[in-house]
Amino acid sequence: MASTDGAPFPDVAVEALSTFDVHTLGMLGDLVTQSGWNQTRDDWALFASQGTVHTVRDGVGRIVASGAVLPMAPAGAWISMILVDPALRGRGLGRAVFEQCLTTVQRGSRCALLDATPAGEKLYTRYGFVPLWRSTRWQRAALAGAHPAARPDPGPLDLLAALDAEAVGLARPAVLDHLAQRADSRMVRHAQGFAVVRAGRNARHIGPLIATDEAAAAGLLRDIADSEPGPLFIDVPDDRPLLREQLAAAGFAPQRTFARMALGDAVPQGQTAFIHAIAGPEYG
Repeated sequence: MASTDGAPFPDVAVEALSTFDVHTLGMLGDLVTQSGWNQTRDDWALFASQGTVHTVRDGVGRIVASGAVLPMAPAGAWISMILVDPALRGRGLGRAVFEQCLTTVQRGSRCALLDATPAGEKLYTRYGFVPLWRSTRWQRAALAGAHPAARPDPGPLDLLAALDAEAVGLARPAVLDHLAQRADSRMVRHAQGFAVVRAGRNARHIGPLIATDEAAAAGLLRDIADSEPGPLFIDVPDDRPLLREQLAAAGFAPQRTFARMALGDAVPQGQTAFIHAIAGPEYG
């Protein structure tokens, strides 16, 4: 979370949203736009249906800060979407909404997980979070003259969800189903793995990309990059030299870094070598 100087926000009251009408989704979307993030209304709809969204409002009822909690089986939960109106940063709103998200996770006796920016990592370390591994967001601009690939029905996801759970150490079939079933999403399958490509506010996002080895992941990435003409984001673990080489050759450039962090007992132990791109910092 970024911060600026400013007086404490009066009477910070964090509430869990119970309704997600067009007006509410519009205000949440404004926070994403103001922060330059990539999430869409579909992402907020997923948090609303599968988790909890905490917010702070100003004196006229406008949402000026947010945070989301997304439970995952058997005993983990993702914290994300810690957003604050840029004009009100540095006044305790982000900290207040984050603390409420953490309380929600701990009340459920779950391990809290998140993907932190460098600035966020400094804050979360003070709450006891520890880094597990690191990733980098790579970005590619749109390609001139390329044509988008067809987006067939994703088909049954049971086997893919099982592979994803083995990789992450947490089961999230409803999350994968929501990402894959969106009208603008595309599921890419190979014998040794799969990837989801979905729309974002700034660029289409590749992830998760799960494969049993890096060579298979490189094949998936090559097929996607060659068939997606628009701008692309992908968040790749840093210890993937083959993918990093391929990304650079395909015109991707590193944009920002993340640290996978955890707080709590029984940190999920997945086959992290199978994770070649995360679903996004909002989903893990």
